[in-house]
Amino acid sequence: MSSQYDQHVAGTAAKRPRRARRRPEDDVRVDQPGALRALAHPARLIAVDELYQGVERTASELAELAGLTPSAMSYHLRALERWGIIERGEAREDGRERPWRASGRGLSVVSDASSPSGVAATDVIVGGYLQQLRDEFRRWSLVESDEKKAWREISGGRRSFLWLTEEEAAAFSTEMKAVMDKYIADRDAVHHPDDARRLVCLLAIVPTAGGATQP
Repeated sequence: MSSQYDQHVAGTAAKRPRRARRRPEDDVRVDQPGALRALAHPARLIAVDELYQGVERTASELAELAGLTPSAMSYHLRALERWGIIERGEAREDGRERPWRASGRGLSVVSDASSPSGVAATDVIVGGYLQQLRDEFRRWSLVESDEKKAWREISGGRRSFLWLTEEEAAAFSTEMKAVMDKYIADRDAVHHPDDARRLVCLLAIVPTAGGATQP
């Protein structure tokens, strides 16, 4: 059994200098135990989230975000590079430090239950994403009352239990991905309409243990 988590951030990024980059077309799939372990670290998740918004950052810039030294962040970035999660960008004009960028448009994390280390790593990754989502909700609650009605009405979360066959579950996953891809395509922190804002969307599809048990 496998569980899939798609993490996408659309819209504007934090107000730091934007640097254009080439725009990848494909998602990066992380499913090997070693790659999962490489991703399963809070500082690395911060770096990945930043780079997968379509921007390029140096190790020094990412270190500042994560509260680490540049040398420590460089170590983490090289670990992610080894598994194809991120890659080096083109040298900047000053030539002092090459930036890093995402290797794909989005990131899909898939855990194979046959690998205990992979499952453990996925647990860390998902826990980090859920904590980030909780933090976003907390920050939103502090300003929500001052926001426009349209933004207030779309915010929130929904938990549903679906009873689906294997074929239906596969179709559901494909359709949900297509909906997200429709709004992610051609947009990132650098390329988006002037009136766009960043939205965080975390999609998790998890088959319950026990199979087709009756309620």
